[in-house]
Amino acid sequence: MDNRTNLDDYLAGLGISDADENAPPPPTPDAAPTAMPTLEAAHEDPKLVLERFLKGLTARIDPSLSFNIRENEDALEVEINGEHAAKLAGRDGRTLHAIEVIAYTVLAKQAGRADLRVRVDVGGFRKRQADTLAKLAERLAIQVAKSGEPHELQPMPAADRRIIHMTLKEHPDVMSESVGEGAARRLVIRPRHG
Repeated sequence: MDNRTNLDDYLAGLGISDADENAPPPPTPDAAPTAMPTLEAAHEDPKLVLERFLKGLTARIDPSLSFNIRENEDALEVEINGEHAAKLAGRDGRTLHAIEVIAYTVLAKQAGRADLRVRVDVGGFRKRQADTLAKLAERLAIQVAKSGEPHELQPMPAADRRIIHMTLKEHPDVMSESVGEGAARRLVIRPRHG
């Protein structure tokens, strides 16, 4: 069995094919949404497009998986459930991020909605990750406030940096800022000077 052909067939079924090589690349986590060219006939209901994509994806990964889609004003949020759903998170949430990028591309092509984000979670992974980052931000804020020295974190995705920024937004002793470009963008926590 030729895996390349099966993948090509699957991607073509999603509206993504080799013919799309000249299409703009998917957005990076730091990029603002930009209008992507869409097919004239491509204006299906985004929730239905995402549901169809997820049915195909989960059927191929693990047919016992289920999912729930919630609509927000700027995003469709997906919770994937099942006995082995947690494996979908991947290392540091990388698999979830990949699913989000592909789902975003599918929505842009089939629903004409390049402005709509997709957020995917499995087994509360994103919530636990947010809690861990918030606790890290609080610990580092105490350390920076005591030492008076800034602390630079390793590069991280925009969503993770945002959690830390929001955690420290109202902190009386420290402030946070993002520095660097692209995948090397990282967060620095500095003492807040009156």
